[in-house]
Amino acid sequence: MDTITQIIVSAISSGTPLLLAVLGGILIERSGIMQLGAEGLMLMGAVTSCLVFIHTGSLVLAILCVLAVSGVLGILHGFLCVTLHANQVVCGLAMTIFGAGLSAYLGKPVSGQPLVGAVPKLDMPWLEPVPVIGKIFAHMDLFTWLSFVLVLAMHLFIHRTSWGLHLRAVGDNPATADVMGIPVIAIRYGCIVVGSMLIGIGGADLLLVYTPTWNEGMTSGRGWIAVALIIFARWNPIRALVCAYFFGVLDSLGFRVQLIGSHIPSYFLKMIPYVVTILVLMFLGWRNKNKPSGAPEALGVPYIREQRF
Repeated sequence: MDTITQIIVSAISSGTPLLLAVLGGILIERSGIMQLGAEGLMLMGAVTSCLVFIHTGSLVLAILCVLAVSGVLGILHGFLCVTLHANQVVCGLAMTIFGAGLSAYLGKPVSGQPLVGAVPKLDMPWLEPVPVIGKIFAHMDLFTWLSFVLVLAMHLFIHRTSWGLHLRAVGDNPATADVMGIPVIAIRYGCIVVGSMLIGIGGADLLLVYTPTWNEGMTSGRGWIAVALIIFARWNPIRALVCAYFFGVLDSLGFRVQLIGSHIPSYFLKMIPYVVTILVLMFLGWRNKNKPSGAPEALGVPYIREQRF
């Protein structure tokens, strides 16, 4: 039981940065804008939080700077995709390349410096006597609890509010939404900026909590896994939580296998979460090939007012 509890705790820690990135991607893609720049945004969030925390020692200031940097990159992405109607795939790939290159340059002076204890844990001693649950939830960090709140809030926002209805309308049929008086451009810009901030916070959580040392390319493809898990979760925040922690379990299992002295090369063990994610996506694609995918119908299609089709 202790081993299972440790795997669950490790899976939650590993899956939380991914969950935040997936939530940000869901919000952006629900508005009809394709998000392929999650890898670059996570790297920029990670390096920004590292630089600010090392130089100021303030977690609040580090988070504010991550939000500011991610928001500016979101505005840039929105300007290209929404205002200039640029190809969204190309813009997403450009964001990834830009974020990877700039973060590698900015992070050179602080590479390898530890940031242990940057994020406080919310200790709840009264939970400790509860079997299993107490050991899992009694000492979770602030970002993990924030992710739980965000999952619930985003689910209620998308499916239980009029603004969520407007968001789904913009993602499915922006022309009709525009005719009905819904501010399509404003909603898309707002979703891109807020979603980019969430992805940036995911990168900050990866550095400040899970791997408290900056290294070039430290996301190791988690941004691309987040893009895949958006599809895996069918653009649903509740499913996103399950998918992110599923990846976290696979990641922690590979680490546990190394600890017991397995002779399997570590490179193959690190491949397990990525290979399983690809196989699951292939299986779901084959199983649901004649069913609706759940994706917004206007995803990736630029909206030009009064354009005839």
